[in-house]
Amino acid sequence: MEDGRIVRVDGATGPDANPFTDGWICKKVKGHAARVHSPERITTPLVRTGARGAGDWRVARWDEALDLVAGRMHEAIAAHGPDSVVPYLYNSSTAKLESKWLTPHLFARLGCPEVEITICAATLSAAWARGFGGMLSADPPDVAHARLALVWGTNPAVSNTHWLPHLAAMRAAGGTLVVVDPRRTGTAARADLHLAPRPGTDAILALALGGELWRTGRADEAFLAAHVDGVAPWRALAESIPLDRAAEVCDVPLAQVRELADLVAAPGPAMLRPGYGLERHRRGGSNCVAVLGLWLVAGHFGQRGSGVFLSTSGTHGVPLAARWPEGVARPARRRINMNRVARVVLGEDPWPVPVRVMYVSGSNPAVTAVDQGRMLRALARRETFLVVHEQVMTDTARLADVVLPAPTHFETTDMVASYGSYSYEIFDPVIPRVGEARTNNEVAAGLATRLGLPADEFDASPAHVAALLAPHRARAGATRAPGSTVQFRDTHPTLPGGRARLADPDGELPLPVVEGPGSAPDRAASLVPSSGRALRGALTLLSPATAQTINSVFGDTAPAPAVLSISPADAAARGIVDGARVRVGNALGSLELTAHLDAALRCGACAIPKGLWMRSLDQGATANLFVADDVNDLAGGACFNDVLVEVTPAA
Repeated sequence: MEDGRIVRVDGATGPDANPFTDGWICKKVKGHAARVHSPERITTPLVRTGARGAGDWRVARWDEALDLVAGRMHEAIAAHGPDSVVPYLYNSSTAKLESKWLTPHLFARLGCPEVEITICAATLSAAWARGFGGMLSADPPDVAHARLALVWGTNPAVSNTHWLPHLAAMRAAGGTLVVVDPRRTGTAARADLHLAPRPGTDAILALALGGELWRTGRADEAFLAAHVDGVAPWRALAESIPLDRAAEVCDVPLAQVRELADLVAAPGPAMLRPGYGLERHRRGGSNCVAVLGLWLVAGHFGQRGSGVFLSTSGTHGVPLAARWPEGVARPARRRINMNRVARVVLGEDPWPVPVRVMYVSGSNPAVTAVDQGRMLRALARRETFLVVHEQVMTDTARLADVVLPAPTHFETTDMVASYGSYSYEIFDPVIPRVGEARTNNEVAAGLATRLGLPADEFDASPAHVAALLAPHRARAGATRAPGSTVQFRDTHPTLPGGRARLADPDGELPLPVVEGPGSAPDRAASLVPSSGRALRGALTLLSPATAQTINSVFGDTAPAPAVLSISPADAAARGIVDGARVRVGNALGSLELTAHLDAALRCGACAIPKGLWMRSLDQGATANLFVADDVNDLAGGACFNDVLVEVTPAA
């Protein structure tokens, strides 16, 4: 700190250090001061005075701004009912009371629709619940005790960096690291074996591996009999897929597939780390379910260093939801898949009333939502009053009618629970509020009282927040003792009989659906560019996370290079050289970018970084322009990585 400003952010050392992070933090968060003190920081409420997106604002007092927002919400509800007010709430991994407490409670009390957070993690979470119920994740540091770590569809080198030293410790002790990813990521570069399948073909690979274990007598039959239901139909499906067919469909060497089968079949302990890349396809649910099922077939549970590492954030035990008032009936609420919000706002999906107010908090859908062109039209719709509560002037905030200033976590008291380790922390302000920033909960409280809800039910005062968290301060830190979270020993499936499940005959996805690349009939719309010509030699476009941004956070201060990464072979086939301008297009639109020849990409795939802002390309769109708003086969998840584009030299 210098003169009330943050000048450096780093990990705690000494007695305050979290053992998992071990005194260091990733470079994204090290640069957080640039956002806290950004020249684009919103410091007062703003009311639009010019055309949307023109940047013409006037400063407003908080009372005036809240009166205006509450008034428009009241008018909409009075005229059309609560379905005319759509809350687009995300907040991702931010402070827990900020994201879970009074803002969702406000819209629930009003009976406004619930926008389901299906844009990320919904499908993999649903696959976990389908197979294991509420069983806890394996403890991430336990991987140091494993003989095998299989990282499938994620890149901890940029999105879970604190796990890398534990992977390194495993390898130093003689363990093997395997990565399955279409790109040779930073994690894959560290691996002993890297398989780079065609994007979206993970289900057939996982099933074929399980089938091979059965065919060769190496499936853990004793574990399956003791702990797993739905084995017979799963086995029939898996055994119908030979390894050579999977290798052909996935376009990976058969020798690599055989090597992976041998590694999975070897005695454990062995830990699986599935990632959200698995779910971002039309068959994303099948991918997730198949990969999780492989670990059940192999029986890699019951000892330290084994199991599946997924989210760890649910063990803090701190109540986050606001208490529902006694004697008040809960209003029935409609639900909207987050990936379809733009259609609802534009009146293109069935909806009982016109949308008159859209309230955005903790999100930047102008650049993070699927079908970006449609979302931008929805955000710019004149008939919809757009309110954005935000820290800096994002691309979404620029389109708003009212912008409300939000604080960063350096300016508030709250708690955060890690989803990469079993720990939580309670934190207090280290700097005064920047400008007139108010928390999500304070804004919700201000709106609630203006809409006739009780002030004591919406008490967001700092003293009340401190009192809520006080009983939990003493036990903040690690929530599980080392070595105490072994799956099928210390934590078990919460499904009937305490058993896991492979086939789910009555569920949304009874068994994984296996298809070759490009065979899904609903994919055809992506194959035709705006010219109407069929795509020739189409490439699958990925939009991976980067070391610079957290979704779109820091896209203003430290964006990744706005380039189209393409394999040298695919570039040569198209007459593209490194540094040349290329046109990328499909039915939803086109962009021009600079080509970056990247040998880390497999043939048939290209990539534009996730989280870029409009300014990075200066063409009114980013990578999500090409992503249709189709949803996948489990929990309605987004299909960010199931996109076909044509790449040609720019005219």
